[in-house]
Amino acid sequence: MGDQVQQPVIQAAGGGAGWPGPAAAIYAARALRDFGDGFVAVLLVVYLAELGLDAFRIGLVATTALLGSALITLGAGLLGHRCGGRRLLLLASLLMLATGLAFALASDFAMLLLVAFAGTINPTAGSVSIFVPLEHAVLADLASARHRTRMFARYSLAGALAAALGALAAGTPDLLLAAGWNRLTALRAMFVLYAALGLLGGLCYWRIPPSPPRPAGQGPVAALGPSRRIVLRLAALFSVDAFAGGFAVQAMVALWLFDRFGLSLAAAGVFFFQTGLLTAASYPVAAWLASRIGLVNTMVFTHIPASLCLILAAFAPTLPLALGLLLVRAALTQMDVPARSSYVMAVVTLPERAAAASVTSVPRSLAAALSPALAGALLAGGLSAWPFILCGVLKIGYDLALLWGFRHVQPPEERLGPI
Repeated sequence: MGDQVQQPVIQAAGGGAGWPGPAAAIYAARALRDFGDGFVAVLLVVYLAELGLDAFRIGLVATTALLGSALITLGAGLLGHRCGGRRLLLLASLLMLATGLAFALASDFAMLLLVAFAGTINPTAGSVSIFVPLEHAVLADLASARHRTRMFARYSLAGALAAALGALAAGTPDLLLAAGWNRLTALRAMFVLYAALGLLGGLCYWRIPPSPPRPAGQGPVAALGPSRRIVLRLAALFSVDAFAGGFAVQAMVALWLFDRFGLSLAAAGVFFFQTGLLTAASYPVAAWLASRIGLVNTMVFTHIPASLCLILAAFAPTLPLALGLLLVRAALTQMDVPARSSYVMAVVTLPERAAAASVTSVPRSLAAALSPALAGALLAGGLSAWPFILCGVLKIGYDLALLWGFRHVQPPEERLGPI
């Protein structure tokens, strides 16, 4: 099994080349990208509604964005072991630049769908995109087994803090309105900012060393070998989790709060800033918890209470109660992220890491692409509680299946004892 392979220890932060080293550069790029995703996830529904789209078509744009991201990520996974992570990350940054500019200029529904499909627009609070598996593969070699989860926790922390600030920045269009800007122009300016963040992220990726050339005479290397079975099992389970999460992506939660409680855009920005801070604070706790109860247990026993909070929020009669339950959920629901990333990298062999990161990510993106449109249809049909109920029930089922199927598949550091 792949979890028996020893891992190399590489300097994580500086790599001997001064700041920023590979890991620090990836943390910075993740922060820039998630800052953009943070305000886009809130503003996307507002922008599309300003352009005249109804709830169903807004959900369809979100679904199209996730579907396109999944296919692009699959292509990157197939090319990753040949082209190297650095080159693909640089190309992805250029795609983010083009996406922001195109979205700022587009107004026709068909054009919006095309840009959403071919670009990097992210309608979810989580980072579901071409960048994530490529960054995971690069980061996985930067620490020993005992410190791997902590590295992924820092990586997730950088993104979560930036996403929280991004959600707070979603109130910027209101400030621009007060300064005399047109509402549509103010919203489009935010997508131009998103494009600029893509360019800055590319400058960070430039600090990653190029992949070493393949030795002369070496034949093709299989993307997945001895760890194929475990990777496919994890990918199937993760796809259920992602499909469930698509019913409650941040854009859909924002739309639900706008429609049911009349929450203002500025208040929504503050709320999602708060949820982002809680999520960020949960990542170091997740690393600490994983070192004591294990990665799988950390994923499961933090996820289930979060799902219960989401189901209860669907029936909350008042805005303060709904927001309170959603805040508790935010403090718990993403604790599985660094644990999951670390677990996948731990239970496969070193040459399979890039492929494993993509193969477990792509089904997640494909599955997540299906549910926002369904959630939009349910909201448009007046069934406002059902997206959250479906999300919570499906996620609890996923957690129980993960615990049953992988409770005995331990990464190396857990067999070595507490960290």
